[in-house]
Amino acid sequence: MKDRIQRIEKQIREAAEKAGRNPDEIRLVAVSKIKPAEMVKEAMDAGQKIFGENYIQEAVAKIEEIGSTSIEWHFIGHLQSKKSKYAAGAFALIHSVDSLKLAREIDKQAAKKGVVQPILIQVNTSGEKSKSGTTAEDAVELVREVATLEHIAVKGLMTMPAFFDDPEGARPYFRELRLIRDRIAALGFPGVEMKELSMGMSGDFEVAIEEGATLVRVGTAIFGARDYSAR
Repeated sequence: MKDRIQRIEKQIREAAEKAGRNPDEIRLVAVSKIKPAEMVKEAMDAGQKIFGENYIQEAVAKIEEIGSTSIEWHFIGHLQSKKSKYAAGAFALIHSVDSLKLAREIDKQAAKKGVVQPILIQVNTSGEKSKSGTTAEDAVELVREVATLEHIAVKGLMTMPAFFDDPEGARPYFRELRLIRDRIAALGFPGVEMKELSMGMSGDFEVAIEEGATLVRVGTAIFGARDYSAR
């Protein structure tokens, strides 16, 4: 696993340098969903610092077992409002806030715990009905409204484009997210930091980096294929 992580980090550096970017601006999120805690610990031993989870109960169990003193946990999956009580305060970053309803519930739960929860707004740049996310057209207004919530801190945007055999197919969707980020940043909403762009996975993260990604979510290339029948 150490070799796989080092290979991905090398690819990240090379993609950043190709795009004239500082490699230190880009962080690797190791997507550990459906993988046992033992594999997370192995990745930690190899130097990995950020882990992304998709399923709240599984994530909470891993956090309880492993802790979060030396690593960051990010929630990257679809989050139901009713499960916000488990997510608020448990994650360094929630990538997948796609509605004002969800944001308000996270804010409510974070207030109960006396914390400010960092989040990203998820934008469905591909327009696929099967994917979560606010529309590109509504993203600005959603950020404007979420910015008024006291126990949430908007740190940027996230997207998950359609799958393409050729990673170049995803480039327009990554570029669109960057342009949306730039438009929102120019508006200067109080308390909003358009610092992070979470985009790119195992098959297309190099293209995402060329288009401005600061967080790339890589699972299969680190942990191997997943057996969803085990869920």
